Amino acid sequence: MKKIHWFAGIILGFSIIVALLITSFEIAMYSDFDVYRQEYEKYDVLSDLDMTMDDVMYVTHEMMNYLRGEGDTLSVMTTVEGKEQDFFNEQDRFHMGEVRDLFIGGLNIRLGACAAAVLCVLFLLFTRADIKKIIPRSYRIALGVTGAAVLLIGIAAVVDFNAVFVQFHHIFFDNDLWIFDPAEDYMIRMLPEGLFYDMVMRIGAIFVAGLAVLLVLSFIPKILDRKKKLA
Repeated sequence: MKKIHWFAGIILGFSIIVALLITSFEIAMYSDFDVYRQEYEKYDVLSDLDMTMDDVMYVTHEMMNYLRGEGDTLSVMTTVEGKEQDFFNEQDRFHMGEVRDLFIGGLNIRLGACAAAVLCVLFLLFTRADIKKIIPRSYRIALGVTGAAVLLIGIAAVVDFNAVFVQFHHIFFDNDLWIFDPAEDYMIRMLPEGLFYDMVMRIGAIFVAGLAVLLVLSFIPKILDRKKKLA
């Protein structure tokens, strides 16, 4: 039974980490839209698009709402280069439809991870496992594996973000419609590679901070036990 307890604990640890990763994406992308405004100013996308900041932010809000599952078609009428037109073309719609499927799939994975975590906790409680010992240690084991992967990906992104960015698209998309021509596509002018780099760093910072907080919390039962023995 002890081996099963530890197995459930490891599953719990990884489930928590997966849920935290996807939540980090959501927080980074949706918690503060001023981040996009700052990025647009940083990369001077207004000049590339010949648009006002209000119009670009309107497009951004509509696009991000679409990625969350709102609306069936990504179509936003706005003023670009002095003309009232749809900001997105057919290639944009196709690719962003795939991105939306990926994002919603991630949200579903988070839901599944949370469900798995709850089931593991209930199992450990009902079988009277030593949860003060198993849960903290299991999380630290899962964190060790995850931390190694995050470190490798982080180093690769800092050294050559473009290579990591391209590889990501090769893994998750089975076509080359994610490759855009800035001369023809407004969306890629609004979303330069530097913006993606900054967003990945933002997601990583939130994720690592969350992992660190959970790591500190995992030592609390041990600290409390030591204080209880010394009292």
